[in-house]
Amino acid sequence: MGCFFSKRRKADKESRPENEEERPKQYSWDQREKVDPKDYMFSGLKDETVGRLPGTVAGQQFLIQDCENCNIYIFDHSATITIDDCTNCIIFLGPVKGSVFFRNCRDCKCTLACQQFRVRDCRKLEVFLCCATQPIIESSSNIKFGCFQWYYPELAFQFKDAGLSIFNNTWSNIHDFTPVSGELNWSLLPEDAVVQDYVPIPTTEELKAVRVSTEANRSIVPISRGQRQKSSDESCLVVLFAGDYTIANARKLIDEMVGKGFFLVQTKEASMKAEDAQRVFREKAPDFLPLLNKGPVIALEFNGDGAVEGCQLIVNEIFNGTKMFVSESKEAASGDVDSFYNFADIQIGI
Repeated sequence: MGCFFSKRRKADKESRPENEEERPKQYSWDQREKVDPKDYMFSGLKDETVGRLPGTVAGQQFLIQDCENCNIYIFDHSATITIDDCTNCIIFLGPVKGSVFFRNCRDCKCTLACQQFRVRDCRKLEVFLCCATQPIIESSSNIKFGCFQWYYPELAFQFKDAGLSIFNNTWSNIHDFTPVSGELNWSLLPEDAVVQDYVPIPTTEELKAVRVSTEANRSIVPISRGQRQKSSDESCLVVLFAGDYTIANARKLIDEMVGKGFFLVQTKEASMKAEDAQRVFREKAPDFLPLLNKGPVIALEFNGDGAVEGCQLIVNEIFNGTKMFVSESKEAASGDVDSFYNFADIQIGI
């Protein structure tokens, strides 16, 4: 029994002129631009300043290996970055959609943002970090962490391209896979540490074209105290609901609160369900339930004597008409903070 389609193909083949060759089939992957791995690698460099400008990496994987006494700047977003066998290097990495993995590195100073951060078999790293999940160290020692602090005009768009939120930063919540009894393999950098003393702005003509600022008030990522000891027993939780100006309002509130001497402890951006809102907002939950469908909420925790009252005054004066949840009292604030961040940890999967 024959096949109609096979007969048709045979007829088509017989009708083709003898001198006309059959064209090879074209597939979508054949149309992609060829990627040369060497364009996404720094290897075997010594005493050099090198980098990649915005738009030149565009979400590709990157490899840095066997570099010594180098200043390395990746001013673009990437998929993953691996740093192997580097010594005495200064490294800046723009937003990384996946993981940043340091292996067998020594005496390096870094500023970077990523979804996952891992360190293995490393010694003496100083890292200003923005990480969406819990940073992990393994078989490493003398690793010091600070909060990411950096700005250039393209950076906010690169965070978005990498799928990272500037408000999801667990930089100080470190997990050590290989703890040593009686020793601490990691610590936090001094709160007054100046990022430019560790990772200076590049000075080569090519990289100076990127208009970098390391000023704290211009940092794309809000600078938080993280796991450092709180200065006061009083904290305040503020939750901003999704809208046209949510990010701008969050940044404005942070500036106002910090300007009045309060401390930003931690931030979180997360989606909420009705049951989550009930647990966090309690009797006020019905007022906020209709807002949850508009998108993720942004939560800010502030600390300092008078934080609740100070925050309520700022919100009433500056954000009149903007829907926010603010802790009502010092007594309630602690429970508000715990309820939200316990929910957020489960929600985000940290």
